[in-house]
Amino acid sequence: MLLDTAPSSGSPESPGSRARSADGTSPEHPVPRRRNSTRALGLLLSCAALLLIVLLSLMVGSRSMSPGEVWHGLFHATGTADDVVVGEVRVPRTLLGVLAGAGLGLAGSVMQALTRNPLADPGLLGINAGASAAVVTATSFLGVTSLTGYVWFAFLGAGTVSVLVYAIGGSRAATPVRLALAGTAVTAALFGYINAVQLLDSTALEKMRFWTVGSLASANSGIVVRVAPFLLAGVVLALALARPLNALALGEDAARALGANLTRTRALAMVTVTLLCGAATAACGPIVFIGLMVPHLVRALTGPDQRWILPCSAVLAPVLLLGADVLGRVVTRPAELQVGIVTALVGGVLFVHLVRRRKVAQL
Repeated sequence: MLLDTAPSSGSPESPGSRARSADGTSPEHPVPRRRNSTRALGLLLSCAALLLIVLLSLMVGSRSMSPGEVWHGLFHATGTADDVVVGEVRVPRTLLGVLAGAGLGLAGSVMQALTRNPLADPGLLGINAGASAAVVTATSFLGVTSLTGYVWFAFLGAGTVSVLVYAIGGSRAATPVRLALAGTAVTAALFGYINAVQLLDSTALEKMRFWTVGSLASANSGIVVRVAPFLLAGVVLALALARPLNALALGEDAARALGANLTRTRALAMVTVTLLCGAATAACGPIVFIGLMVPHLVRALTGPDQRWILPCSAVLAPVLLLGADVLGRVVTRPAELQVGIVTALVGGVLFVHLVRRRKVAQL
């Protein structure tokens, strides 16, 4: 991870001084107040952008509504068709977009900090593959047909695969490279299983087509209630891991010298990513690029300090996800383009732009 301040060239750098520099609390090299003010301003602007995109999500659809109609549907509903659309369709869809976006953004940030790999995303640990494998098993062999049924199987599959990857990666001796290799191997095996089942069972293939694209269109209050506790718990855990992840970014030796418990930090990070990405994937399907791209955008604005990266990711990721969802509703109106397709198209272009920049925010 790039340090906020460089050590003095005239004296050797100790692990403690490196950690204090990265954490932004060193008395010898304090982070300028202007930098923190800029970060705080960026976070406030991100919150304002989130409020704006939430309003757009409530207003835009097959039929656009005015802010007054949305207000009436939210606070003065009388059972009209517009009130039903606002209260039972657009509000759950928007809430799920906010929760799932925050979950995917935080999961990506935690994964990149944990593995010290700027290309890491939640799929690197096989979480998406585990959720998909559980869903295809439920549809093909257990006869599950409802989206509310998919949610529990998808979450169970994501959690099971996370535990398996952590066990294969060495548990107590787990390293970023071993975790990444274990996740890649498990992902390849699971996608082989998924493809085999779908080729042999056309019914499962038909049921999986919509879920695997990634969509918010089927959101309802029941799904939001089911996944919200897991996502909120994951958000709290992720924010609590900011300081340990800052220490881990300096290297294992420096982190141990600072008293960081590497095993506990990695285990909690795995639990956090499972809760966040597992719940989001279960509810919306595997949505790509959010967890990969948002941390890069945030680091370009805030620098490498996880105390700023994590909350900013939790705010900006829903902006990107809901923005893609609104765009998908507009470009093919009165039909709509699924949000997973929009994020793949838009995210791919933006990520290529980030890669081609001369100066890229690094870990």
